[in-house]
Amino acid sequence: MTDKEQIEALYCEMYEAMVRKDTATLNRVHADDFVLTHMTGMHQSKRVYIQSIANGTLNYYSAEHEQMDIKVDGDRATLTGRSRVNAAVFGGGRHTWRLQLHFDLVKEDGKWRFTAARASTY
Repeated sequence: MTDKEQIEALYCEMYEAMVRKDTATLNRVHADDFVLTHMTGMHQSKRVYIQSIANGTLNYYSAEHEQMDIKVDGDRATLTGRSRVNAAVFGGGRHTWRLQLHFDLVKEDGKWRFTAARASTY
């Protein structure tokens, strides 16, 4: 697989893990220093983000991927993914969001991992 194909597969695997609340996979695909910046501006560390999925603060039900723009530069990459995500977060009702996530990634020991993400809508 090319780097771009690996990153595209990683994005899909991450969403599948979010839906299943698969914390082992989420821990593997995110770097230890991963930080998510929500559209509200709130920052969550990897630990808090994964814990929020596990405890139901962030509930993901499905994701339909519409677009992935990937740029690779050596062992670093960016991915901007656009997906229709059915979720209920922070105690709100269940809705389908047009969610855009802009990721920074790093390749270590031959494997890509997410190091940061910034969420917005599109």
